[in-house]
Amino acid sequence: MSYQDPSLSDRQKNAMAAKKAMLQKFLAKTEDPALAARQAERKAIHETRVARQAEKDRLRKIEEQRLAEEKARKAAEEEKARLAAEAEAERIRKEEAEIMVALLAEQKAARDARYAARKAAKKARRKGF
Repeated sequence: MSYQDPSLSDRQKNAMAAKKAMLQKFLAKTEDPALAARQAERKAIHETRVARQAEKDRLRKIEEQRLAEEKARKAAEEEKARLAAEAEAERIRKEEAEIMVALLAEQKAARDARYAARKAAKKARRKGF
């Protein structure tokens, strides 16, 4: 046979030799000390990233807790202010009601006085005739 038309066994031998060469090349790279150093460096970088992320998470949780406490404090202050405003509004309503009662009593007294004066004048006119 010619080199242009290899037999099945030749092709299998060539494929096996290529696979063996790739395996040898891979094994040589895995035993390389530079690769081990790069892997150790990557591992150290990864561990630092994990530590930094854990610290960020811890700080974020602390900040979230602080914000929640501040929000609760603000809500309590707003509730206190709202209750004070309601109490003030109620006090003003009571004062206005008292003023209105006094005004109505004053108006009634004035009206009663006018009625009494009219009655007295009418009585006086009747006695005068």
